Amino acid sequence: MTDAYIYDTVRTPRGKGRKDGALHEVTSVRLSALVLNALKDRNGLEGHAVEDVIWGNVTQVKEQGGCLARTAVLASDLDEAIPGLAINRFCASGMEAVNLAANQVRGGAGEAYIAGGVEMMGRVAMGSDGAAIAVDPSVAMDSYFVPQGISADIIATEYGFTRDQADALAVESQNRAAAAWADGRFARSILEVKDQNGLTILDRDEYMRPGTDMQALGALKPSFKEMGEGMPGFDAVAKLKYPHLERIEHIHHAGNSSGIVDGAAGVLVGSKAFGEKWGLKPRARIRQTTKIGTDPTIMLTGPVPATEKALRDSGMTIGDIDLFEVNEAFASVVLRFMQAFDVDSDVVNVNGGSIAMGHPLGATGAIIIGTLLDELERSDREVGLATLCIASGMGAATIIERV
Repeated sequence: MTDAYIYDTVRTPRGKGRKDGALHEVTSVRLSALVLNALKDRNGLEGHAVEDVIWGNVTQVKEQGGCLARTAVLASDLDEAIPGLAINRFCASGMEAVNLAANQVRGGAGEAYIAGGVEMMGRVAMGSDGAAIAVDPSVAMDSYFVPQGISADIIATEYGFTRDQADALAVESQNRAAAAWADGRFARSILEVKDQNGLTILDRDEYMRPGTDMQALGALKPSFKEMGEGMPGFDAVAKLKYPHLERIEHIHHAGNSSGIVDGAAGVLVGSKAFGEKWGLKPRARIRQTTKIGTDPTIMLTGPVPATEKALRDSGMTIGDIDLFEVNEAFASVVLRFMQAFDVDSDVVNVNGGSIAMGHPLGATGAIIIGTLLDELERSDREVGLATLCIASGMGAATIIERV
């Protein structure tokens, strides 16, 4: 089997995801095309250099519909002979794109791919696709569907995490993200977004709130308490599934949950022969990829079994991993991961995460792979694991190793 390598990673800064955000007037297609062009230009690619563009995005309607991947190729400077594939594994879409590309290379189906994703959450609202898992009673009732915020609170209740613990993790994420930007740790991968006149629109993540402290977070009201305890009464649904829970502790709010933002990211994945052809040096080998289904009600526990499967399939142990990127969809997701594997916070999300910088759904999986690789190089460490929880009960993980 051919090894698959990462040659380059690029991401845009993450915008606020609303009308006063810097990226609000930029379409999903344009932002995607900017990333594709950057990977092409940075690596001197010409013609039919890659087999395919695999592009994740979650809300595949309106400007993000109609096979956005192919539209982005046509809007970019890539050769029109390169096709495009749009995929959706909810929050892990960008990671699944990279993993699929890696496994295509491994299996001999092409020498190289560009993979990643985009989500313009300020332009195409989350949930506007009317997903059956949430709105079709024949599915939602049988699966005990609850919104993700309720799921995050169920995790906190089930595993004993307090509001103070969640808030402390959020404060640390903000501090780490601010320190990482001040130290230029994202510089290698960041692509400035410019307007039609060449003027910079956005050159850094604009969602961050440096200086956030426990007192400020303590003043915020729980975001999911009303929908849980009042109408439509999702706590009651949860307790039907988990009757051992006397009540759901609602600890999550806007400050310890991931931010709604816009953003795109791409990864250049290829074989050793591809790198030799184009004079490129690989940065990391994709050692293992995995995905798994989990309980659809508590929903967000997927990083634990996905990591267990990735380690088992690769013959590794948790002690073989030097750094972890665990998407900060909600604070309890990361707290549960650290609890399950008894790993120290000093090796988890060392440059902050989605609580501080935001979670552009279809792009985040590719973003955290790039962040992980950049940090492995900066800190001179060897092996890293990136993982995400996924809506409707799934998990995904990727293990990379520097070369």
